[in-house]
Amino acid sequence: MNDTLGIIGSGRIGGAVARLAVDAGIDVVLSNSGGPQTLRDLTDRLGPRARAATPAEAAAAGDWTLVAVPFSAVPHLPVDALAGKIVIDANNYYRLRDGVIAELDTGSLTAGALFQRYVPGARTVKTFNTIYFEHLVSLARPAGSADRSALPLAGDDDAAKQSVTALLNRLGYDSVDVGATTESWRIQEGSPAYVLPYLSDPRLPWPQDPGKPAGVKEIRTALEQAGSSS
Repeated sequence: MNDTLGIIGSGRIGGAVARLAVDAGIDVVLSNSGGPQTLRDLTDRLGPRARAATPAEAAAAGDWTLVAVPFSAVPHLPVDALAGKIVIDANNYYRLRDGVIAELDTGSLTAGALFQRYVPGARTVKTFNTIYFEHLVSLARPAGSADRSALPLAGDDDAAKQSVTALLNRLGYDSVDVGATTESWRIQEGSPAYVLPYLSDPRLPWPQDPGKPAGVKEIRTALEQAGSSS
């Protein structure tokens, strides 16, 4: 039986991860707020390993469940279906999109910790939130490649992090463990590890930048810079 990745939020990051998963031989169950019928074009492009479902069905089907949605949608996640699941939190807080969330503005909570509050029974791991979606696809490389990039991840469940690390490896990435969810501020929007390591020219708009590999060493350096600037 093939491994399955459930996806809640099938936009840019969700679609990019789905492409990598299908290419790696992983079945994908996609969902969004609009219903399965709105995902027909995407599933057709991805091929027979992909199908559309409701968010609860995607969560139930997945060995891992990726959540990539605006924060306004987080309170509406299928909590019961996510309980006990390895849930990959790919979300970022963008004030202009999400409105003011006081705990995040003051720094009293990380975005990862706030996400955890809404899925209390899930085994959450935060990753995929630090890279532009087009670069996520274009920078994927086989294991052992000299120009392989790394993605940071954070979480409180060591076994869940090991499982997500193995998934990242299958999708074309090394990983760097940031630590517990309380340390996930190091990979939030605006941190040195957010998007910049993967840009060839930070002056360019992201869609115009071809992307640049950023390996384990580069990501660790960016994480250290986050600590020194805090």
